[in-house]
Amino acid sequence: MRAQLSSVTCDRASVVGGLPPAARSSSARSRCPPARRSVGARSGLKIDGMIFQRLGFRLRRRLVSYRAFDEDSVDIPPLNDWDGSEGTSGYMMSSSDGEDSDSELILTASSDVDLPKYKVSTNDALTITAHRFALIGRRRKKRRIKYGMLNNMGLITFLTTFLLLLDWCAWRIVRLPLPQFYLTRPFFMSAVIASCVGYIFVPLLDGFNIYQIIRKEGTVRHYLKKRTPTMGGLFFVPVGVAVAQAIAGFSSTEVNAATVATLAFAAIGFIDDNFSLLENRNRGLSAWAKLLLEVVVATSFALWLDCTRISSPYGMKKLVPLPAPLGIVCLGKSYSLLTSFCFVSMGNGIDLTDGLDGLAGGVSALAFIAMSVVVLPICADLAIFGASMAGACVGFLLHNRYKASVFMGDTGSLALGGALAAMAACTGMFLPLFISSGVFVVEAFSVVLQVSHFKATKCLRGYENCIFQMAPLHHHLELYGFKKPIIVAGAYLLSSVLSLFAGYVGLISA
Repeated sequence: MRAQLSSVTCDRASVVGGLPPAARSSSARSRCPPARRSVGARSGLKIDGMIFQRLGFRLRRRLVSYRAFDEDSVDIPPLNDWDGSEGTSGYMMSSSDGEDSDSELILTASSDVDLPKYKVSTNDALTITAHRFALIGRRRKKRRIKYGMLNNMGLITFLTTFLLLLDWCAWRIVRLPLPQFYLTRPFFMSAVIASCVGYIFVPLLDGFNIYQIIRKEGTVRHYLKKRTPTMGGLFFVPVGVAVAQAIAGFSSTEVNAATVATLAFAAIGFIDDNFSLLENRNRGLSAWAKLLLEVVVATSFALWLDCTRISSPYGMKKLVPLPAPLGIVCLGKSYSLLTSFCFVSMGNGIDLTDGLDGLAGGVSALAFIAMSVVVLPICADLAIFGASMAGACVGFLLHNRYKASVFMGDTGSLALGGALAAMAACTGMFLPLFISSGVFVVEAFSVVLQVSHFKATKCLRGYENCIFQMAPLHHHLELYGFKKPIIVAGAYLLSSVLSLFAGYVGLISA
């Protein structure tokens, strides 16, 4: 049969001549694009411009053109040979269900064996390679803005400028002569050492397959970080503690206490991270077990603080300095409860905030600098501890910026919370701590508000209702459409303003 039919109008009841029964009709489910589709590429039978669209029980009429070949020109295999031919791959689009449903349409693509093979000689390959090397300098380079690097550079510039100004006028705050670069020196020492240690420690975490376990409730984009190492707190928290001890001296009672509290909370986070890795799921310790361990450490620190004599310009303990006209407030036994609450809330607040690249580390560095300013008139050694921990956070940010190569894990987040709480508990500066850690407070409050509203609506109305798309707040902003570096930059800006305000409140209170 040599005849060629140019076009035939078909509908649901039409029969296309020359086609096998399986490829005779269209399907409402087979949404083929208007591009050219081949039915039985090996057979040479082609259908151009097929568009199937189902409207109720009718199909739009479209022009279907096909070519008919005789048996001598091409070998058309039977229908039973289409589904299992070796060297071909078939795609079957099922039709709609029901009595009037059409049969199935099978699209068979040619395999690699059918494709022509081209050989390039060695001389041609060398010519192409030389041509590409010659065009390297002429090609238009794509410039990609590294938002994580920009956030880090802005943060480091702000902290460096602020510390230099603080060291320049520190004698007016303390009213005693202090060594040059009193706070800048531990800051830069910790930052440099932590960043250098990270280049050695991060590959070790990767080699031991210590990867972050992604929550199933999280956003889909977070699954891209499934192979990112975690437990980065193991390398930058000890650096900050060691530099502070080396500069302030091991004879400082306040620095020793803050060191013990930091390492104790880091141990709790380490246990939690190990349980998560062993179970291969993001659960770790139960919420009550973790809370119990945190309360035990916080209560022990409060009891030690009640029995130990520490340096204080007020001559007595259990005092909370507040701005005028409140002045100094004596809390008595409530001071221990406030200390325990501060430890637990700060540890969990930073843990909840650690959800975006560079978010928790940068905000923690700003909070440590603010606390260093606040405690400088009361205990200058604790100011060194705060500056050293801020430098360690900055050194960690070089590996944790967008896109992060390592996460701090609960080992780092709980340790940072314990360090901040210890600085406030030893000096009574709880109000400046909560001001400088405003981002952590908002993140923790968003989780409490989300859970409370969820349970309340479930009990009262019988169905669940949420305030945010996802808690903590940074995940809500992420799902709302904001990019991760933009969220982190906004948190840095807000935390910088809060840190300056907290430093001012602390200085006028002291």
